[in-house]
Amino acid sequence: MKMLRRLAGISALATVAMLTAPACAQMAEIKEKPPQYSYASFWQIPRAQWSEMAKADAADKPIFDKALADGTIIGYGNEANLVHQPDGDTHAEWWSSMSMAGLLKVLNQLQSSGSATSPVLESATKHWDEIIVSRYYNWRSGSWQGLYTHAGFYRLKADAPDNAVDMLSKNLVAPLLEKLLADGTIVQYEIDTEAVHTDAPGRFWIFCVAANAEAIDKINAAIQDAIKSNPLGAVAFNSMVDDSGHRDYMALANASYK
Repeated sequence: MKMLRRLAGISALATVAMLTAPACAQMAEIKEKPPQYSYASFWQIPRAQWSEMAKADAADKPIFDKALADGTIIGYGNEANLVHQPDGDTHAEWWSSMSMAGLLKVLNQLQSSGSATSPVLESATKHWDEIIVSRYYNWRSGSWQGLYTHAGFYRLKADAPDNAVDMLSKNLVAPLLEKLLADGTIVQYEIDTEAVHTDAPGRFWIFCVAANAEAIDKINAAIQDAIKSNPLGAVAFNSMVDDSGHRDYMALANASYK
């Protein structure tokens, strides 16, 4: 999503006009969906323990598969970060549900199983969790290995409208990601905000899970094409988003969706 940050900002009032004007509506508006909650755990694991982390992920699979089959969750996965930072994570595990109760039920099962105190997790030098919520999301059913999570982390400007994430999602970001989902470039996407606030308000995430390495190039090309066909959309994005708060994330992932 880095390409969306290239043009200068404008006022919030003008932004609303740009996002709703028929001349700018290159793709159909996406409707808000019921909230989807996700629990994500991040660890910084010493390199010598990375093979053990893969074993720990495999040990959790029966719990996730049962929860997926009975509808407690709608998806789960694990990831190995490909672009390491000194204070960042090396590995992550996540699961998603249409209720907070579903998230917490699986969390309790993992803790009861002893998974949370496995030797490899005890070796972590850093660990943190996030509970996030999305109202703009979609996925393809199935299980995959060797996917690529491609994500952008953003922070809204202080003067951004209260419904900034909603406007950007339904008019700009989600329509593009729906197109990529339809043609098989990605298998899942979601646009998230914090459900349990562990940081200052205004953060949001754009996640998409690419089907393969080649799909990353297709995603970037689609973003460039979208900017060319609707340059005011990029201006609208930048008018509400603080450029200094942007970070990217890319990971090798395994995932299953109901």
